[in-house]
Amino acid sequence: MAEIVKQILAKPIQLADQVIKSADEASSHFKQDCGELKSKTEKLAGLLRQAARASSELYERPTRRIIDDTDQVLEKALALVQKCKAHGIVKRVFTIIPTAAFRKMSAQLENSIGDVSWLLRVSASGESRDDEYLGLPPIAANEPILCLIWEQIAILSSGSLDDRCDAAASLVSLARDNDRYGKLIIEECGVGPLLKLVKEGKLEGQENAAKAIGLLGKDSESVEHMVHAGVCSVFAKTLKEGPMKVQAVVAWAVSELAEHYPKCQDLFAQHNIIRLLVVHLAFETVQEHSKYAVTSNKTNLHAVVLASNSSNSTVSSVVKPVDDEKPSKVLHPMGNRNPSQMHNVVATTMAMNGNPKPKSNDVANQTNIAKGDNNGNDKHNHVSHHHQPSLSLSGASIKGRELEDPVTKAYLKKMTARALCKLAKGNSAICRSITESRALLCFAVLLEKGPEEVKFDSAMALMEITAVAEQDSELRRAAFKPNAPACKAVVDQLFMIIEKAESELLIPCVKAIGNLARTFRATETRMICPLVRLLDEREGEISREACIALTKFASPQNYLHLDHSKAIISAGGAKHLIQLVYFGEQIVQISALTLLCYIALNVPDSEELAQAEALTVLEWASKQPLLNQDEMVESLLQEAKGKLELYQSRGSRGFH
Repeated sequence: MAEIVKQILAKPIQLADQVIKSADEASSHFKQDCGELKSKTEKLAGLLRQAARASSELYERPTRRIIDDTDQVLEKALALVQKCKAHGIVKRVFTIIPTAAFRKMSAQLENSIGDVSWLLRVSASGESRDDEYLGLPPIAANEPILCLIWEQIAILSSGSLDDRCDAAASLVSLARDNDRYGKLIIEECGVGPLLKLVKEGKLEGQENAAKAIGLLGKDSESVEHMVHAGVCSVFAKTLKEGPMKVQAVVAWAVSELAEHYPKCQDLFAQHNIIRLLVVHLAFETVQEHSKYAVTSNKTNLHAVVLASNSSNSTVSSVVKPVDDEKPSKVLHPMGNRNPSQMHNVVATTMAMNGNPKPKSNDVANQTNIAKGDNNGNDKHNHVSHHHQPSLSLSGASIKGRELEDPVTKAYLKKMTARALCKLAKGNSAICRSITESRALLCFAVLLEKGPEEVKFDSAMALMEITAVAEQDSELRRAAFKPNAPACKAVVDQLFMIIEKAESELLIPCVKAIGNLARTFRATETRMICPLVRLLDEREGEISREACIALTKFASPQNYLHLDHSKAIISAGGAKHLIQLVYFGEQIVQISALTLLCYIALNVPDSEELAQAEALTVLEWASKQPLLNQDEMVESLLQEAKGKLELYQSRGSRGFH
């Protein structure tokens, strides 16, 4: 860095010396004007030499910009004074230089002096600067924000910890106000000093720096730049060892970077950030254990039965009503003294995953739930068989964190769930890592008893994980086996939210259940009725999502589509769908029409469909241009209409 700066400064120093020498050779006619230029050039040359001596301290970005401008000024000054040299009487007589040219050049040299002086001050250490107000250099006349950014980054690089904290706060404000300012911060090499502050600053400074990093990640190019600058390793270290408030901001920043640049998901995973986030999610959510391990062996359902029997219960007790349960010795993860359905799930899961050979001083940890419990005994389960290294929870600095205030704990949970949501989106490997840990159980507990601000992000995370599982059959079989206690816990919480149908969690939970449609057995029809109820007297978005979820039950891709279609009809779905096709918003009409077509194809001889005059609805829909813009919907509509005409024509209707 110092050598580069010296090279940058070499040319203007040489130019300044040439200007001084040429000014001395000026003819007597121009002696006074050239003498003024010489005086200012000497002052500028002194500042340039001072900068060369302090090259190791100079901030490269403004140095380049200012020295480039200074180069141009000195070249113009040299050309001017060379015209003033004494070359004979004829030359002097016919050389006419306006006085304004000298005034303009003098002003430009003065500006260069101001710019280089500002550069030396802004690059000085915090002690040398002594809280001096730097102001803006003359170069800032064209772009004042750029110079403000230079100043803050320079302070980040060489200021005291308190000054660096304030500088990071200023960059947060700039990045939040304008995306272009964020781009400038990145272009002017602000990411490195921010990451350094995250690692070694005071609490407030670390928070400000992490917040700035999150705000700078507005697009893939910006995030990629930060990844190359080492953001993954810095964030991993902070999530493992940093203060809880800083960890919460870092988790938020991870979610921002992953959202705007999905390619960084795997890079975060490689730095163990998934596992560290799950540790924070599990803290005071489920019972802790000394190690966090990712399971690689298949869990046998028989083990669940044995584990449950050993505590005088059966696997079926997991899904018993709350009133029928006996008091449990396991305290509720969220501090509830009254045991609930979730307690048995947690207890069963912990019993299943205890250490094979516990030591004598580990008797209290027999309820270990360090491993995931979602793999079931499916012979088609192809979970990875390599063990991932264990991570000591003590390494994640959880000691003493129970003393943190509840607001901070809740915020960390919220940001952790949000980060896992963004990291899991569309990524099978990360979803597998999440579901093989305790995260599913944590999400279920948080949906049941977590703080309100945490529930939404937990529901969103489940929505993204189930969306990946819907497309990845291997993940679906491994993570969402119907007999897996954690899976049951998740489904139970989703069902309760959909049943109540009165919170902002409704839409993500409806989507999650739709994503899991292929995991339910023919006897598991409890989800159908609440989804059908959502088709009625609801705003359009909820009705549409309910239609989409039910379509995944009735679609031919679902092996049990016939059973599910009959259940939808039995729950009164036909009349609701017909109302939506006739009177719903266009986006709801298409979703309702698609579901109605699938049901008509699956059970064309249904008396309920005949009484609801489904055939008339489909004939009407086939004549509506707005409902036939999609080729797939149009083809499906014609096929369903033909099937109903075959089974429910007037002649055959009496037969049925």
